Amino acid sequence: MNRRKVVTSGIVASLALITAACSTAQHPSDATKASTTTTTTSTSTTTTTTSTTTTSTTTTTTTTTTPPPPPPTTPPTTTAPTFPSGIQVGPGPQATYTVQPQPAPGTCHYGYSGPYPLPDPHCTPGAINPQVTQANISSTICVSGYTKNVRPPESVTGPEKVASAQAYGYSGSLHTAEYDHLISLELGGDPNDSANLWVEPNDRANAATTYNTKDTLENRLNKLVCSGRITLAAARQAIATNWVAAHQFFG
Repeated sequence: MNRRKVVTSGIVASLALITAACSTAQHPSDATKASTTTTTTSTSTTTTTTSTTTTSTTTTTTTTTTPPPPPPTTPPTTTAPTFPSGIQVGPGPQATYTVQPQPAPGTCHYGYSGPYPLPDPHCTPGAINPQVTQANISSTICVSGYTKNVRPPESVTGPEKVASAQAYGYSGSLHTAEYDHLISLELGGDPNDSANLWVEPNDRANAATTYNTKDTLENRLNKLVCSGRITLAAARQAIATNWVAAHQFFG
């Protein structure tokens, strides 16, 4: 009987060990559970870091720059053109010309460059015809017969010539002295502005007509302008400033 109890007790102990082993396999220990929890936490941390990087990239991409304001605009000017050496702008050709007043007697004085007379720039600075411009020379001063169409009649220029001679104190022959347009009609000078007219003593010895050296220059400058070799403005300036110097330069 005693032997049977011992065997039975051994069997019971063995079964208890087997049961405990099975229980351990089916139900992990607390240490194993803690290890699993730690792994899960690490994975969560990695996900959070990726999210932070994405947010930083988005902030950089959305940066914008404000464009500068447009520059201010300048309104066009309406200032009248100016001309060198006191050149004035005359009224231009008239349908009916009238006698224009001249400077007071004795108030104008000739200058001379050798034998060649020069007008007083205070009395005769020159004046242009505003209807003649560089843009229209082909239909004005470069057309044959233009000067005849704009020249005032002798009934107007005759009395003006006498008064101009008195202003300059000229006492020579009016038959050979020319009532001259300082800026010639061939260069678009004003036809009857007193600022563009003066009694010009003839520089040629024994002259029988009013033709003089300045007339040669006027024809020369007209050809240069009409051929495009010089501008209209340059020709006007040259003849008004000092026609003798212009004659020596342009020949």
